[in-house]
Amino acid sequence: MACALTQGYTLDCRDSLGGITEVYFMAFQDVSSTTEASGVITALTKATGKRFYKYELTKGTSVMTENVNSNVQNGTLYFTPELTIILNKLQVNTRNEILLLAQNRLVAVAKDNNGKYWYLGKTRALDLTAGSATSGTAEADRSGYTLTFAGAEPSMSPEVNSSVAAALTTAG
Repeated sequence: MACALTQGYTLDCRDSLGGITEVYFMAFQDVSSTTEASGVITALTKATGKRFYKYELTKGTSVMTENVNSNVQNGTLYFTPELTIILNKLQVNTRNEILLLAQNRLVAVAKDNNGKYWYLGKTRALDLTAGSATSGTAEADRSGYTLTFAGAEPSMSPEVNSSVAAALTTAG
């Protein structure tokens, strides 16, 4: 049977942290190819002159979520990656970049607080689906942007090998 289970799950050390620290974006069409083995991207080819752009995130503000969607009656299964990021401070250069993010189909690589990188939007891309800009009310309130990116994929997001992640911002 092609869907045979292969392993169980054992509780181990409590050494995992939540949250994401940075995210890298690139236009979907600028990724020429990826090589994946056992759920890990081991090679990534970018179009000539293209690279990922890094967005540093304030700790404790941003999240990567992946939902499993199944319809038993129809026999369907798909996964919806979602990335919600907070960018502090209202400023025109950030505003202009958000407009470009909204106009593109994207792929993203999110680095979590455990040092792992995750590739979102591999086969069908991510879209900026929601967002807001707020000045805040009181002096200690956030002034900035909240952006949500979402997709629908045939499989869960793969991890990105650390050597591939190290070259994300290098032009192809």
